[in-house]
Amino acid sequence: MHNAVTDHTDFEGGSDAYHRYSGFDIIGDIHGCGTTLKALLERLGYQKKAGIYQHASRQALFVGDVVDRGPHIRQALSIVYDMVSAGHAQMVMGNHEYNAICYMTPAPAESGHTFLREHTPHHNRLIAETLEQFANHREDWSDYLQWFSELPLFMETQAFRVVHACWDSDMIAQYRERYGSNRISLAVINESVQKGSFASIVTDRLMRGTDIKLPDKQVIRSRDGHERRFFRTKFWAKKPATYADVVFQPDPLPDTLIERVLTKKEKKRLSHYGENERPLFFGHYWLQGRPMPVRNNLACLDYSAVKYGRLVAYRMDGEQQLDPSKFVWVYVNTPEYEAMKSATQHSDDFYGE
Repeated sequence: MHNAVTDHTDFEGGSDAYHRYSGFDIIGDIHGCGTTLKALLERLGYQKKAGIYQHASRQALFVGDVVDRGPHIRQALSIVYDMVSAGHAQMVMGNHEYNAICYMTPAPAESGHTFLREHTPHHNRLIAETLEQFANHREDWSDYLQWFSELPLFMETQAFRVVHACWDSDMIAQYRERYGSNRISLAVINESVQKGSFASIVTDRLMRGTDIKLPDKQVIRSRDGHERRFFRTKFWAKKPATYADVVFQPDPLPDTLIERVLTKKEKKRLSHYGENERPLFFGHYWLQGRPMPVRNNLACLDYSAVKYGRLVAYRMDGEQQLDPSKFVWVYVNTPEYEAMKSATQHSDDFYGE
């Protein structure tokens, strides 16, 4: 297995740049909540200088999914892009950035498709807010798409790891060996739309995680109104036996499936992140409630910001056992948010400590 501690670091600028920072603020899925992002950055001590948010001694790390769904996608992208370009942040690719590239990229003529991601009603709906907000800013959108096509798929440092949805050590080692880095490229993206290709399998695993198909043609209607025939699963469950041991999503399984025993084929779809691995930060899964570690070395930072939840960060200072008190969050800026802010008077229920 690739040893990131001794062999390399994915940190932009190398290990010397990594050691320039006293710590890192890892920020969850933004989904167009630009105003909320500003509030969170300010809560974390980032100040706007020369038009760019920055911290005197820390760097922000974004887990992806900046685009789609929210009311201020252009603002959110501008903040993140400017921070990354100036060296005050880094970002790994989310599945929504990947989807945007595929949706906008013409497919090869021999494929029989017009675009790498077909313009189905479902796909149209997912990207609708982004395209609408960039309708009069097409040059900017083109620049962002170019940026997306060069983002890291994952990040590994001496102390922790970051990925959008799922860390799979074997696939990541193969990715490094095959493509020579942790970054995506248009060549990899074109390969990834070929069903069954390595690029298709690895991008799906890292940006969407593991899942299991519902039996007997059952469906779940998700919180975003989409009917799903698969359910998202944990990639850290140790010796799972039933669906209840692995389900990890906000949409509950039908009661009749909770105790269903996993088949050998279903178990093969899972991966396992060990308890002794270095801390891993990810997003993607739309959690609810008060932010806390999933496990001592695992933190999901997606708390449904765009669905009136919380935009969440974890203040990482190199610890190998994650500390619940180091989550920081703000609620989405809506009328409900303002009422909650007034009622709590900046209590721990409004701002994470």
